[in-house]
Amino acid sequence: MTLHLIKLSVGTDSVEDLQSWIDGRLKAERKRGTKQPQRVHVTRMVPKRADDILDGGSIYWVIRGEIACRERVLGIEPFVDGEGIGRCRLILDPKCVPVRPRPFRAFQGWRYLETKDAPPDLGKVARGTEAMPEEMRRELRELGLL
Repeated sequence: MTLHLIKLSVGTDSVEDLQSWIDGRLKAERKRGTKQPQRVHVTRMVPKRADDILDGGSIYWVIRGEIACRERVLGIEPFVDGEGIGRCRLILDPKCVPVRPRPFRAFQGWRYLETKDAPPDLGKVARGTEAMPEEMRRELRELGLL
């Protein structure tokens, strides 16, 4: 059964901002000589339901108080850092997929998100809106037009 994660995207203001940050990190890795750079997010805890997440799951990012986009989880790699602390690398697809925005309050760490509770991809529910500037989508949503 597919399961997802949800996490706050701290320091980003939009999906475009997050995608730009991801692209910049991958570009820097290529510049350093990494032939196949990976999009990695390091977290403290290893998901106990990793098999369910790896069965087509994504990490949904909360940006400015809304679930705004997702990245597919491609791998989960527990490791011990240089200070002896257990951590986990989430290997992600570097493409942010906008989803139908939904308000979500702040929280610490990450949470599981059942597939039935996950918002659908924006392109599947409102054709053409994924190409619209995010600020415009936010305003139209606030006016009840989207």
